[in-house]
Amino acid sequence: MIHSIFIINRSGGLIYNKNYSNNIAQLSSNEALIFAGTFHGIHALASRISPATKARNNTIRDSGIETIDTRNFRIHCFQTPTGIKFIAVSDVLETRLSDVLSKVYVLYSDYALKNPFYNLEMPIRSEMFDVRLLQLVHAH
Repeated sequence: MIHSIFIINRSGGLIYNKNYSNNIAQLSSNEALIFAGTFHGIHALASRISPATKARNNTIRDSGIETIDTRNFRIHCFQTPTGIKFIAVSDVLETRLSDVLSKVYVLYSDYALKNPFYNLEMPIRSEMFDVRLLQLVHAH
């Protein structure tokens, strides 16, 4: 089960967060912002100290953090080539959510980036994005 989705822009700012479960504590706005900034910083440090890996096109890329496992939950991260991070907080039993997070990226592209009134790096305010994301989370 997916408990929460966070989207962090390339400079570490929180542009979207939504909770989908009552089984976890709800973060305040300040706590969500702190989570985003902290995760962004840790991800940047991890990508600097991790061994370089080859991407499909033989270019070298740094991996950063893909999952963080705890006793009670798991954090999954999918980073786009432009630096946007899509993060899901899930049950421990969820082993890989990269496919789901890449679908969230498609929804972000369709409902935020293609919106002529959306400014990059700003919070996502799209009712259709919310609806489609809820459908995706419940379908998983």
